[in-house]
Amino acid sequence: MVTTVLIRNARVVTVDPAMPRADSVAVEDDRIAWIGDEADAGAHIGPDTEVIDARGATVLPGCIDTHNHVRLGSNPLEVDLAGATTLEAAQARIRGHAEAHPEHSWIEGVGFNYSAMPGGRMPTWRDLEGLTGGRPAFLLTYDAHNAWLNREAMEAFGIGPSSEALPWGRVRRDDDGSPTGIVGDFAVLGISRAGQAALEGILPGYERQLQYERTLESLDMAVGFGITTVVEPQNSPDDMWIYRRARDEGRLRPRLVAAMYHPVGTSDAERAEFEAMRARYDDDRLRVGPIKLYIDDVIEPWTAAMLEPYANLPGERGDTFWSPEEFAEAVIELERQGWSCHVHGTGDRGQRVALDGFEAARLANGDVGARHGLVHAECLHPDDVPRFGELGVTPVMQPRHCAPEIVADWRANVGEGRWRYAWAFRSLRDAGATLAFSSDWNVAEMDPMVGIYTAMTRANLDGSDGWVTEETVDLETAIHAYTMAGAYTVFAEDRRGSITVGKQADIVVLSEDLFAAAEADPRRVLDVHVTHTIVGGEVVHRV
Repeated sequence: MVTTVLIRNARVVTVDPAMPRADSVAVEDDRIAWIGDEADAGAHIGPDTEVIDARGATVLPGCIDTHNHVRLGSNPLEVDLAGATTLEAAQARIRGHAEAHPEHSWIEGVGFNYSAMPGGRMPTWRDLEGLTGGRPAFLLTYDAHNAWLNREAMEAFGIGPSSEALPWGRVRRDDDGSPTGIVGDFAVLGISRAGQAALEGILPGYERQLQYERTLESLDMAVGFGITTVVEPQNSPDDMWIYRRARDEGRLRPRLVAAMYHPVGTSDAERAEFEAMRARYDDDRLRVGPIKLYIDDVIEPWTAAMLEPYANLPGERGDTFWSPEEFAEAVIELERQGWSCHVHGTGDRGQRVALDGFEAARLANGDVGARHGLVHAECLHPDDVPRFGELGVTPVMQPRHCAPEIVADWRANVGEGRWRYAWAFRSLRDAGATLAFSSDWNVAEMDPMVGIYTAMTRANLDGSDGWVTEETVDLETAIHAYTMAGAYTVFAEDRRGSITVGKQADIVVLSEDLFAAAEADPRRVLDVHVTHTIVGGEVVHRV
């Protein structure tokens, strides 16, 4: 073998304690062949070697995004409501999009932030009156847990005073029983097999070819941001054609791990389908991995499960989707079938029920080597912080979610008394948990630099309003959470996650010295971008 790629004149951060730093890296075919000093780099240049001069910039292992909805983002038909800080601003975007696209039969949108609503209330269909030229509107909140519909959309879906439950969500109603225009639990039901099937024939954005094209765009974004492995956290067997086609057409540029979604009521026959998918897709480019479950919903609409009532809604504590006994039984059985679980949990009671279920499985099955993840882990009771490390449960967290400009309603709902262990990055790390970071695209920005910056500052992108700064982490910890910890969550730490001789050549070259930028001003981290992304020895992105 001969060197196919040589990266030299770099600040190589290996995330390997055996050799933490180097100047140069040589790649032979799909593997890392050599790591060493710039003085010795010339010996690894052959006639066909691509030489990348990093000019003193940082080189990292490829980022592993452990929770990234690449299948759902990048819809060109949608109006983007992210950053609309008031209802009026959101309405202006919706109206402008509708006027600019008279050819659209539906007005679809994403990214609406709850904090834009005056008085902390939820939006209603009345807030959309007169904005769409008589066309139905289907708009998702930024977390995709609630769909916001106008009057025309409710009519199209048959939502009225006596309508039954929908396959893709639960109709929220006023005290008099009339629908508000909000359909909740969309992330739980709407992204399920039945929910997707119900929407495909109605919403243009769910047409199969468009689903494929938007997935390709998200995959290309991923490698552009230095993400070399993606965990797509919510799929049914019906979705696997998208990734298979991308792989077969040479468009699956990052590696992908697809989690199978297991809602309450999943049958033995459906679990058998999961097994078939796991057997069919089991290589280092495309693999079916953990099982996705929800233990509760989200805090902003008061639907996450809390130990004590919400601060601004006395008597309301939310609820779990599973009873504690049912959840424990599900985890025990899934472990016995060889699965790990990827569990959405945001409220302190929801997470306690999940941790209790993991503990019950440990008692029933012993330590079978499962690597369960508790995703989001937003509001923790301090008594549960050490349980992550004790039970070997990975907190799969999204730093950007705790930015002050995003969590105004979140903070008001839980109350200041529960802020201290909100997104408790440092406490979890110090208690021995394997802290893994991710983007939750398209809920938040995909760029790992945004996550790293926020984990270091817990501030807005302009540097303002740092919040619960006791839970910030240093740059080394943030990098580890995006690399080696991510590899651990997908059972790939022996071949990914660090720049180590013999491992797969998944490497990222940055535009400058990340450590110098962070030391000068943490906001400068946001200016750092990726110049080269290498996956399996192939340069799949360059600028």
